[in-house]
Amino acid sequence: MYLMTTQSSLLNNNALAFIALSNEYCQALESARESERIPFVENMLRLLPRIYISATDLQLNQFLAEDAYLEGRLDEDFYDSVRRGVENLLGPDDTYLEVFEEDMKYSDTPIAASVSEGLADIFQVMYNLLDAIRDMPEEVVLSALVAVKDDFEAYWSRVLCNVLRALNHIRYTSTTADE
Repeated sequence: MYLMTTQSSLLNNNALAFIALSNEYCQALESARESERIPFVENMLRLLPRIYISATDLQLNQFLAEDAYLEGRLDEDFYDSVRRGVENLLGPDDTYLEVFEEDMKYSDTPIAASVSEGLADIFQVMYNLLDAIRDMPEEVVLSALVAVKDDFEAYWSRVLCNVLRALNHIRYTSTTADE
């Protein structure tokens, strides 16, 4: 279990909610191999919007630090294991056409993206956060949240939205045999 259990005076409800959602998301991805396809997709469709809203609502301006950095703790083998678990679960629906890719402006051919890679990229951020803040003082937790918020704004908010669109397509175009 990744969740901090201590009470905090510096961490507001939004920060605690984000940490709890990060924990729930990591658990869902780690157990993707044991999941059924449509229930997994439905769970992601419930979690991802909440994560997006929670990350957007993080109010950490008073704690902004130039040196806010989150060390990469997730090793490549674990990342690949999580990614492959989702890829195997989604099968051919793992690949979707990415229309918001910057290179798309200059390309005559569609650019393919992977749901499993996008989910694993978000997993990496969440895992690194949860691992970094476990049993740490509030100041370290706040600094880690600042780093995650910065990374959200720079990168993974876009990944989350793109993957959400692809998962929505899987959920509402799947045949009843998948359910």
